Amino acid sequence: MSSEKADAGTGKPPMRDALVAAAFQLFLERGYEQTTIDDIVALAGVGRRSFFRYFPSKEDVVFPDHERCLADMTAFLAAGTGDEEPVRRVCDAARLVLRMYAENPTFSVQRYRLTKKVPGLRAYELSVVWRYERALAEYLRRRFAARRDGTLQADVIAAAVVAAHNNALRSWLRSDGQGEASATVDHALAYVQSAFGGTPVPPAGEQPEDVVVVVSRRDAPLWRVVQEIESTLGRG
Repeated sequence: MSSEKADAGTGKPPMRDALVAAAFQLFLERGYEQTTIDDIVALAGVGRRSFFRYFPSKEDVVFPDHERCLADMTAFLAAGTGDEEPVRRVCDAARLVLRMYAENPTFSVQRYRLTKKVPGLRAYELSVVWRYERALAEYLRRRFAARRDGTLQADVIAAAVVAAHNNALRSWLRSDGQGEASATVDHALAYVQSAFGGTPVPPAGEQPEDVVVVVSRRDAPLWRVVQEIESTLGRG
């Protein structure tokens, strides 16, 4: 039986969660640099081996869910049928990252504040962001393989998706997690879709206009064309 299942049976939080909670309690009380792994495991009531079972380093305990989220994103992109509009697909994949942050706004805000103060964590975060961007770019490269400059387009669009997502996400984090994060991110990603996607995305709250195509003889009178349009729209 795994440690997490055993902890669930006793009513205690899973060991992984207990380690994260202990780490952030100490980071807030003492500071990140002043907190050691020994301090974290002592507060969590476990040994060092238990820590390294879940986290390769102290930096990893600050970003406990990114590996899972990256795996979910990769699986989501791979599960596509190939009929999806590619830019919309990568925008939907980016929303998985938002969902991770929105699951625990308090923790996400604490991490944002901590990362701003510690240069090493900021560098670590940038490496994580780059891995998300690479996953998006690899998907788009496959979808754009037959296009001229397909690799260039894939890399530019992936970077734009990440930039738009992160701009909106940081705005939400700076507000201490107030408001609806998804609305802000949706607005930012809609901008990317309108710039690079196959179909422009209407502004929030607006419905796309209907487009009607009528095939008619070149010499057909205008009244006949209008009649066909009205019939198609159900106004006849």
